[in-house]
Amino acid sequence: MINHTMRRITQTLLAALVLVSTTAFAKELKYSIAPNFFEENPDGKPLGPCHGGTVIDKAGNIYVTTDTERGIVVFSPEGKFIRAFGPSHIHGLELRKEKGVEYIYGADPTHHKVMKIKLDGTIVWTILYPKESGLYKKEDGFKPCAVTVGPDGSIYVADGYGSNYVLIFDKNLKFVKAFGGPGSEEGKFNTCHGIALDNRLNKPLHTGQHAAENMRGANKPLLFICDRNNNRVEYWDLDGNFVKVIQKDLRMPAAVYIRGDYAVLPELKGRVTVLDKAGNIVAQVGDNPNVNQRANYGLPPDQWKVGICNSPHGAAMDKHGNLIVTEWSKYGHLHKFSLEK
Repeated sequence: MINHTMRRITQTLLAALVLVSTTAFAKELKYSIAPNFFEENPDGKPLGPCHGGTVIDKAGNIYVTTDTERGIVVFSPEGKFIRAFGPSHIHGLELRKEKGVEYIYGADPTHHKVMKIKLDGTIVWTILYPKESGLYKKEDGFKPCAVTVGPDGSIYVADGYGSNYVLIFDKNLKFVKAFGGPGSEEGKFNTCHGIALDNRLNKPLHTGQHAAENMRGANKPLLFICDRNNNRVEYWDLDGNFVKVIQKDLRMPAAVYIRGDYAVLPELKGRVTVLDKAGNIVAQVGDNPNVNQRANYGLPPDQWKVGICNSPHGAAMDKHGNLIVTEWSKYGHLHKFSLEK
């Protein structure tokens, strides 16, 4: 009996070793933590509650959203505080360059709106709840989580805390249509929490009834959507047709940031995953083995560990391939993971 038990334990250990070896071999990118990279008290004050994300501008400056009166806090490429500006409570954000000028597009579920913002904090325009969509009984049902922009200027809004539809507005901010809706099956959302335009693809991904249409427009970009509480990320076309699941069995993917060949996914339950343009996992960082610390907004700083993520909510990749991660945290918690050469 003892020999049988020992044999089973040995087989299990060998299988685990093979799995670890295979996983390590499959990963292309290696990262190490850059401890204490960010200024602890920017402008003499704690960062404060964060329930948003991060983006990086052309100069390498890092923008972090907060739920404080400071709004968006800006750090230099070296992690030093520069300034703060704009509205607070931006949840999902995207930075875009248009005619040589950089803008932030932000979704604000707390105040039920989507905004285009200049980098001095000036609001260019605001989208409020689209009554004409028929999805909402009143304004506070519109709780957008994230926003992206199509090639023709169309605005795509992931209403993950509200209707669980993605809403399309034209470049003039007129409501066009909604797609998705609540559910667990493919083609439905359970908290559509992050969204981005993916220009990396150059081959058709549709199957079935949409295959012929996709063959005619194989080079069109797709929408990369984080279906957070279904634990998967998906492709949809720009007309709102479901294409495919990219990765499933994730840990609540909260956002997506695409740079070069890679897509960075902060997972709320204690991990950050990097995918290549084929959807393969090429790196995972900050993995927290303590399930009680995952997705824990109130986890106090004395329980944080260097290089371990608790509640990743936003992430970005700089031009050198380094990762910036912001957590869903009552106290504000940021990380930099440096790409190993």
